Amino acid sequence: MISSRQQVPRCAVDAARWPDVAVAEGSLVRAAVARVLFRQAVSDLPVRVRFPDGRLLGGGPPSAPVMVLHRPREFFRRFGACGLIGFGESYLAGDWDCADLTGLLTVFAAHAGDLIPAGLQRLRSLAVRRPPPGDRQTPDGARRNIGRHYDLSNELFALFLDETMTYSSALFAVNADDGTPLAADHLLAGAQRRKIDCLLDRAGVGPGCRLLEIGTGWGELAIQAAHRGASVVTVTISREQHAYAARRVAEAGLAGRVRVELRDYRDLEGTFDAICSCEMIEAVGERYWDAYFTALDRHLAPGGRIGLQTITMPHDRMLATRHTYTWIQKYIFPGGLLPSLTAIENSLTSQTRLRITARTDFGPHYAQTLRIWRDRFQARAHEVTELGFDDVFKRMWTFYLCYSEAGFRSGYIGVSQLTLARI
Repeated sequence: MISSRQQVPRCAVDAARWPDVAVAEGSLVRAAVARVLFRQAVSDLPVRVRFPDGRLLGGGPPSAPVMVLHRPREFFRRFGACGLIGFGESYLAGDWDCADLTGLLTVFAAHAGDLIPAGLQRLRSLAVRRPPPGDRQTPDGARRNIGRHYDLSNELFALFLDETMTYSSALFAVNADDGTPLAADHLLAGAQRRKIDCLLDRAGVGPGCRLLEIGTGWGELAIQAAHRGASVVTVTISREQHAYAARRVAEAGLAGRVRVELRDYRDLEGTFDAICSCEMIEAVGERYWDAYFTALDRHLAPGGRIGLQTITMPHDRMLATRHTYTWIQKYIFPGGLLPSLTAIENSLTSQTRLRITARTDFGPHYAQTLRIWRDRFQARAHEVTELGFDDVFKRMWTFYLCYSEAGFRSGYIGVSQLTLARI
């Protein structure tokens, strides 16, 4: 079996970043401070925290999510040493559990601004770590970072994605009465195709259109565009995705219409009638947003349009956290940062002739997409083991899916489709 340590070469993960679940390091002083802050934070939240001796903390009713602390000493040492990174690592280590992990994390996300006393928030910059320079999305860094996630294993992703192998928010049909997504496992593939159709419509993709896709994924958007009669160039820097998408295109008999290239967006050539990019900008990195949008502008032919899908966060939150090293950056998406719509608009205005001409927000749909992915991943946990991933990895992936779902359920983050054009 591939343990969390043994998997490092396969995933191109820096061994120093992989969770050492055997040892809970950190000073006793920081652990004591973490204990005080944690007790104060949960005292008024609608959650419950149960200690091994049966003591309960928290302001939640009996129906509230219950965080069960198995090893309080280790939990507070990790939490004190590394803050929210340590909080996540302590879950990977098994220091605590929760039957309703998404519910618990949703409460924490909804009250994120209240967890640290106002007086201490001013010292935040002194306490938090900054992202390591090695995670910057330079051309070489971007290939390493993308490889650490998207090159894990195509078989792993196939266990919880639908038949389209689409790894971004679906767009479900909605309830006519209240507008909520009609989300169910058997509806996911159709909802993913609906999302792609909406993005292609935004870009005006049809017969004879020359389409550029930045961020191939596993090839579904390129295939749907080709079925519309477009000629497609799609680029990715994930070797695993490149091979998989090229094979899918060939098997679909579309090799004459779709060219799958292993290429960085900064190395593109030519102009296109339409451009699509689905949840790619999150991996670009803040210092390269201008370069990304400049590339979109440079490669869009006159009169063309762009369909862009992006996860976002409020602008003030982005400014407050953009230099913070987070659990999700350390273990899931190194070098990434969620933009705000304001940041996107600022970059477009200062660097390009492009402007946002239409926008649709659908955060609740992402929460439902993630719920389905999580259910599928957990239902097929034995197959994850058969692929060679150990229990620490499975806890890490579960935490990631619940963590992300909680972000959308609480409104801490959102997702939007944008139409970009020159006006």
